[in-house]
Amino acid sequence: MTSASDNGLEQRRELLDSWVEKRRQIACLEAEAAGLLAERMQLGRAESDEHPYHRDAIHRSMIAEYAAAGRVTQGSVEYAFTDAGFLHTSHPLVQQAFREGRVTAAHVREIVRAAGVVREAVNNGRADADALTLYDTVAVIVAERETAARTRVHLRELAAVLSGSTTTERHARARAERTVTLRPAGDGLAVLTIVLPEHLAAAILDRLTQLARAVIAGRRDHEPVLEPTDDGEDPIHPEDIAQDDPSRDDYAIFGDGTFTTDPTGPEVEHIPADTRTIDQVRTDLLIDLLLASDPSAANGSGLDNIQGRIHVTVAATTLAGCDDRSAQLDGHGPLHPDIARDLAGRNGGWSRLFLDPTGLVVETDSYTPTEAMRRFLRARDQHCRFPGCRMPLHRCQIDHTFDHAKGGRTEIHNLGHLCATHHVLKHPDIADDHRWTARQLPDGTIDWHSPLGRTYRDSPPRRVMFV
Repeated sequence: MTSASDNGLEQRRELLDSWVEKRRQIACLEAEAAGLLAERMQLGRAESDEHPYHRDAIHRSMIAEYAAAGRVTQGSVEYAFTDAGFLHTSHPLVQQAFREGRVTAAHVREIVRAAGVVREAVNNGRADADALTLYDTVAVIVAERETAARTRVHLRELAAVLSGSTTTERHARARAERTVTLRPAGDGLAVLTIVLPEHLAAAILDRLTQLARAVIAGRRDHEPVLEPTDDGEDPIHPEDIAQDDPSRDDYAIFGDGTFTTDPTGPEVEHIPADTRTIDQVRTDLLIDLLLASDPSAANGSGLDNIQGRIHVTVAATTLAGCDDRSAQLDGHGPLHPDIARDLAGRNGGWSRLFLDPTGLVVETDSYTPTEAMRRFLRARDQHCRFPGCRMPLHRCQIDHTFDHAKGGRTEIHNLGHLCATHHVLKHPDIADDHRWTARQLPDGTIDWHSPLGRTYRDSPPRRVMFV
């Protein structure tokens, strides 16, 4: 006899399968749409060849019409045409996977754009034509297993290797493109765009996040900032007045944060509750830091000495100046070797990594007094180990893959970093119908088993091998 629980489980599985199939069908349709854009580009080139003096006008007219017909911005249409053109002319393997719905439009966008340096190297004779075929092969394999964001990181590293020494040159050239732009967003808002080196952008966002968390954590400890009772050369604040001083009776502070200099008078000031989201707090802090050079004291404390954190991997030979191979900004992509050396000179918190021939971290050593297992796990994981999640390590916790309370051992092959959101998915307090389980393999790969009986694999990130 089939129970209601079994019927519910089967229905959930069917809905998941239907959703996945619809996503595949959408990808197929997106591939068809990209093919139409590629055909239109060919017509545009033919028209431009026939009327070379009007080439720019022909192109701009085409972009404007597709933007108007699709009700999308001209910038988005421009990108779509460019991606479709490169996909059609340079990436047949990716195009085939796209048509079959094995990769999504988001994956294709990252694949095509990350391949730019490889195409440039092939066109300039710095790399063999086979480099693009190798790139496409790896790109499809990665995209079929990972999210678009993780695919971008992996392929940027791969592209840097396949394009040879151009990474250093490109980073030096791109650095000259630093800029700040402003455009209206409507309703009194604007978008401030800053183009700057990636390692600095990552550190800025991390510092803003730390500052915002400190503000949010300090909400309960918020105290009203009272005006001085005497604002002369030596101002006297209410907290400076002794408890038995008669003048203190003229100043009252109430438990809800309300305060007044005259309890019998109508002038009462209320401190509003701070209900801002973390994004709103980050934005307000950025405004304060840029305009006032210091966060506002009125919205919390504990902000001193908070610095941005980034993780960099660099070969010892590069660090010593023996070569100029690219370093790696963990979770983002290649990093100019000069920047890595500069960072190394400013910070002593470096760990030494030992890699196997595939690029997998097998052992760590460190000159800093850090516990060995944590060093190893930080080096191996780089981010949360739930499939698709890229939450950085410093916002994750080290978790026992097999629950310690059930006999799981505290050893490398039973530990991994999980963010708070995904850590709770396997918590024993969750009902069996909704709890996830995980099993870690000897190489650090974690197989996640969903409540619907599906298995999703997350392999530890491998370092790109520079050969």
